[in-house]
Amino acid sequence: MGQALTKGGNAPLPTTDVRVEIASSSPLDIAAILVNAAGKVRSDSDFVFFNQPTGPGVRLLPPSALEFTLTAVPPDIDKVVVTGSLDGSGPPTFAGVRGLGIVVRDARGGAELVRFDPPGFGQETALILVELYRRAGAWKARAVGQGYAAGLAGIATDFGISVDDPGPAGAGAGAAPTGQPQFSSPPVQSPASGQQWAPPAAPPMPPHAPAAGTPGGQQWAPPPAPPTAPQWGAPQPPPGQPWGPPPGQPPPGQPWGPPAGGQPVPPPPQWGPPPPPPGQPWGPPPGQQQPPPPGQQWGPGPGAPVPAGPPAGGARVNLDKGRVSLTKGQSVSLVKTGAPPLTRVRMGLGWDPAQRGRSIDLDASCILFDERGKDVDKVWFMSKKGARGAVRHSGDNLTGQGDGDDETIAVDLSALPPTVITLIFTVNSFQGQPFTEVRNAYCRLYDDVTGQELVRFDLSESKPATGLVMCRVQRERGAPTWAMTAIGEFHDGKTVRAMVAPSKQYL
Repeated sequence: MGQALTKGGNAPLPTTDVRVEIASSSPLDIAAILVNAAGKVRSDSDFVFFNQPTGPGVRLLPPSALEFTLTAVPPDIDKVVVTGSLDGSGPPTFAGVRGLGIVVRDARGGAELVRFDPPGFGQETALILVELYRRAGAWKARAVGQGYAAGLAGIATDFGISVDDPGPAGAGAGAAPTGQPQFSSPPVQSPASGQQWAPPAAPPMPPHAPAAGTPGGQQWAPPPAPPTAPQWGAPQPPPGQPWGPPPGQPPPGQPWGPPAGGQPVPPPPQWGPPPPPPGQPWGPPPGQQQPPPPGQQWGPGPGAPVPAGPPAGGARVNLDKGRVSLTKGQSVSLVKTGAPPLTRVRMGLGWDPAQRGRSIDLDASCILFDERGKDVDKVWFMSKKGARGAVRHSGDNLTGQGDGDDETIAVDLSALPPTVITLIFTVNSFQGQPFTEVRNAYCRLYDDVTGQELVRFDLSESKPATGLVMCRVQRERGAPTWAMTAIGEFHDGKTVRAMVAPSKQYL
């Protein structure tokens, strides 16, 4: 039996090859943080955890141990901090954890050197368990037992690891101890809130083409004199005004076109599919999800923002006919006629390795935006709760193996703060594996109360990128309901922080 320590106690280590084992009634995510004399990591490579299982002199032994070769720890590292955090599959806090114990053993023979049984805890979701530190040329072990309510991300932040701060919407989920520093990602400029449809990228319009956006209440009229140089697309709207005609214009049943009895105008050039019959909006016929003609696509062109819904006057698809399968750019209103509004939904994301036997470590995340386009919270494998617990992550999947969802994110729509307008769901490759090594990627939304699948989006393409904006769930204007839009656009980004800026163009 090794030396038993109480909180704050320490003991010398007679060997430099040791193994730290953690016992617990609930599964824990174990990690080690290597810090210098200033108490900070030198870089993110000094963080050893499930997504980065090795570091200088440290190796993670899943599910509940770490192995140390202390002679291989760089000389500018002053101590190694061992942490444990709840993985989301058990109780929400350490108040529900029993049998927590830490043993430091001789890695060669297995003899117990030091034991520490921390006292009871309350609302903590992560702990600093023990430290291995240098003193007078030798190594010692110290019993710590310090709790954090902000999870592993709160601990990592204190030691200088670049972890996103939850922000105002997630502040209720718990914070680090008073006085602990917090990291906040730098602000990123975003497009004007409310921007929707814009005309697709197309060859320059001839001088007689009508402008794509007109002043409120004005109908198409004979074109102005030709500009000195051909122009295409719509002029920038005033700040906060969406692309396209103002809401409610023209009067019901009145299509955009020449005023009745007005002078005839030359036929405009055709971008995208041929013009619809009079009175019918652009896009697929109402209630249908047919693909556009070959070589064309409904809605904006490549690189343009994904619209929040069909063009004005078009019929939005809802859940009346059961499960909806989306293609890129399509939206579905998450309502069913006569049924109460959805309150709890779950987004499931899945993928498979393109080559049999290989492991693909992708991470699903949810970024929460307010009406100004500001990212107010992020939910991911190191910060599993957001928006005061209204959004919860299932935990990290390191391989992509097996059937069904690889990672899920549950959302209580009724509990989201009213300032949260949009949820963007992303997938990124933490270790830099490109999406060309992935197949069968999909996302699906299902009712978390009944388990019924509501919407599914299967991604058919792949690109050599490390990030993917999968879909958007957004409040519908003037209604207590939500809509989901399939996006499926690739970007480069290995972390959720790197996916914030790409996600903003789809708000």
